[in-house]
Amino acid sequence: MRLDHTAFYASLLLSRLADQLLLFVVPLVVFQVTQSAAWSGVAFFVETLPRFLFFPVCGALCDRVSPFRLLRTSQLLRAITCVLGSIASGLTGNVAWLVVVSAICGVLTTQGVMAREVMLPQVFRGFRTESVLAHAQIADQLGMVLGPLLAALALARWPWEAVLGITALLFVAADAAMKVWRSASSVQLVEPALAHPLQGIHWLQPYRTALTQVLQLQGLLPLIVLAAGVNLVIGVTLATSAAMMTGGLHQSTGDYAVLQTAGAIATVVILLAIARFSLPLRALGYFSFGCILLGGFATALSKWPMGYAIGFLMVVGFDKMFSVYIRTRRLQVIPAADLGKTTGLIVLLNNLTQPIAGLVVGLFAGQSNAAGVIVAMTIAMGILGGLSMLLSRIGR
Repeated sequence: MRLDHTAFYASLLLSRLADQLLLFVVPLVVFQVTQSAAWSGVAFFVETLPRFLFFPVCGALCDRVSPFRLLRTSQLLRAITCVLGSIASGLTGNVAWLVVVSAICGVLTTQGVMAREVMLPQVFRGFRTESVLAHAQIADQLGMVLGPLLAALALARWPWEAVLGITALLFVAADAAMKVWRSASSVQLVEPALAHPLQGIHWLQPYRTALTQVLQLQGLLPLIVLAAGVNLVIGVTLATSAAMMTGGLHQSTGDYAVLQTAGAIATVVILLAIARFSLPLRALGYFSFGCILLGGFATALSKWPMGYAIGFLMVVGFDKMFSVYIRTRRLQVIPAADLGKTTGLIVLLNNLTQPIAGLVVGLFAGQSNAAGVIVAMTIAMGILGGLSMLLSRIGR
């Protein structure tokens, strides 16, 4: 692989690794402190909601400001936030600082994700879209493989405040990799400010354009409904996994880390198959949706750790296959000039169901009813999938 491509994927890997540390530590530490699945769900809601709410803003910004500059800025600001949060939490000893840092970094992560999304078609111009997205998802998943292991090792030796310091170093390393990419790459990125001059443009216009495209471009609305259904199950699985494994199934923190790692490894294997073999796009969507649906029921209904693990692997393993399907379809439909603003709105609509699932867990799971909430979210996913099929037929 070329140096510039390696550096680009390395930056994505390091950034995801740092982000995964936060996502792993927050629900686990909150559950350990409170011994409540409900509070763990509330923490998940607080740390994930800002990530999704800011997608339209960050997407529109990528159509106005250099995405490369935005990406580097987001990584450096995340490092600074982690350092300040570590200092504040060390002085006060309050676990709330961990949630606050994760929420702030979540917004900055959203900006980084949108910047990379806009850059990908330019950086890998001429390559097969499914293969590029699969390789990007592999780098993303490798961060998820290493993140839980690194977090578990760090928490075993140091307080969680120290994990924030490690996270800051990883964000700095991710920014360094992007500097290497820029110096090694011959790609000339299109400057959004030249293609989209700011003069005379009302600040609401990008969002009006995005909403118009969502409603009028054929096939976009069914995709949004379908992804929203999948993210209900993804959200409830992420919000309850720590409580289900370490509480309901009486497994250790190490077992929970192994489960997270196994899920990421399964995803990497699936994505390698997508990158290597050319599979029908529609088959990717239908198959991954069905596997996630079955996995949701398995995590809720299984009374044994192995059964829960199988369901968990189905949910998280095929989530990224579904993501490749959704992202490829978006790139086929959305005009390149409006990719940032429209994708930002779509990702918001797709993913709002994740923090909603966490909030539902917080309101209704209590100490022992997490399984019932998972069943309800999985049924809702099936209903939304049926609605998506109906909308697709109406739009033809």
